[in-house]
Amino acid sequence: MQKSLPKTSDIRADFTASLVVFLVAVPLCVGVAVASGVPAELGLVTGIVGGLLTGLLPGSSLQVSGPAAGLTVLVYEAVLEFGLSTLGALVLAAGVLQLAMGALRLGRWFRAISVAVVQGMLAGIGLVLIAGQVYALTDARPPGTGLANLGGLPELASDTIWSDQALTALAVGVGSIAVLVLWPRWKRAARVLPAPLAAVALATVTVAVLGLPVARVEVTGLLSAVQPPGGADFGQLAGVGAVGTVLAFALIASAESLFSAAAVDRLHDGPRTDYDKELMAQGAGNAVCGLLGALPMTAVIVRSAANVRAGARTKASRVLHGAWLLLFAAAFPAALDVVPLAALAGVLVHAGGKLIPVRDMVPLWREHRGEAVVLVGTAVAIVVTNMFEGVLIGLLMAVAKSAWETSHAHLEVSGLEDGGSGAGPVRVRALGNATFLRLPRLLDQLEALPPDRDVILDLSGLRHLDRACAAALGNWAERRRPAGLDPIAATATATPAPAPAPASTTTPPFKT
Repeated sequence: MQKSLPKTSDIRADFTASLVVFLVAVPLCVGVAVASGVPAELGLVTGIVGGLLTGLLPGSSLQVSGPAAGLTVLVYEAVLEFGLSTLGALVLAAGVLQLAMGALRLGRWFRAISVAVVQGMLAGIGLVLIAGQVYALTDARPPGTGLANLGGLPELASDTIWSDQALTALAVGVGSIAVLVLWPRWKRAARVLPAPLAAVALATVTVAVLGLPVARVEVTGLLSAVQPPGGADFGQLAGVGAVGTVLAFALIASAESLFSAAAVDRLHDGPRTDYDKELMAQGAGNAVCGLLGALPMTAVIVRSAANVRAGARTKASRVLHGAWLLLFAAAFPAALDVVPLAALAGVLVHAGGKLIPVRDMVPLWREHRGEAVVLVGTAVAIVVTNMFEGVLIGLLMAVAKSAWETSHAHLEVSGLEDGGSGAGPVRVRALGNATFLRLPRLLDQLEALPPDRDVILDLSGLRHLDRACAAALGNWAERRRPAGLDPIAATATATPAPAPAPASTTTPPFKT
């Protein structure tokens, strides 16, 4: 069966949407590259691959891939540690890992990652990104990453006050942020020109007209910026630090891409995302980016949402956006020479702020306090340590929270209504999942029972009883049993403790 030819209306809609996405992508590609400590052209290379290659592959039909602010911090740290030439080898290895995960059909399992961990990861990235780009707002270099950047902010403020050039750059950057915030409110203009491009264009024109002494983007040329990795670069992949970086690239890029796909699917009525195919498409794109020595890519929600809202119908829009990026990078590279760095820093500060779910924190704290703790803990861990370790800490916190919440166990006590007169035994029925996490509270409740009363402990209501709880309850029953008194029934013997029974059976009680 032959596929039907695309409709004229679809072609027109995709063409228009591709131009919108292209205009959104240019400042973001360049800004992410500069913030990552690599030549600006490499950001455009990743955007081109994301359009021309990943855009053609099956998976998600409307989401757009390219360099993302979410990986900026990790790329910056990798370039500092391993060098720019090794970045391509790291990205290539991450792409191959993504291809393997997609072939093994692991894409759907990324949906099992705690949303709180992902939000915390993005919030931590946003905080570190903002802390680093605040220096770029004043044409200064950040002292390091994470805590070092935060700790240097007072000194930065002092130096900026006494420097006319720093104050001028700060005015350009803050003005760009103001445009980003206010431009979308002018709906007619926002439909024609995206806010990021408007902010950078206005800043560039202002700096050029007034002749302001601020730093600008340095351009080396597209071909000279592309540096495929060599044998020595691949040799560095054997180190523990490099392996951790590759895992971080692959896992974070995959999670961000697939969460973006889920969000984009909610914005349109077209075909749903095939998560395994999308993971392989992202892997293929990153493998090619690695061969070109470019930045890693992810699916980017900002560009994807712009694509959908601009009326895109098919994947042709994202492929065309890659073609426009290639044309721009090849024909007009000198256009980047006039772009002030402070304006790009303003774009990234704004992007970093949007990664922090400030508005969601209060309702999240009220409704799901444990999720809020995981979110904040993950973000703080990323700021204090690094991306990879911070995400691992977040995942451990999420697992611990889930284990705590699923180990609900409580005791129903009857027979104390007589005020302790001693008429009949006290009956205690345990319900829920008795694990070592709840053991201290269960034992406290049992120890508080009257010492001069017989107690019947019924475990038939437990859905799960682990060895720690079984042994502790058996020891408790043994201590309560009077000396020389035989058990009421052989099944009530406390040592060894009874094993947990299926819900369909009745577990004999302890009686003391």
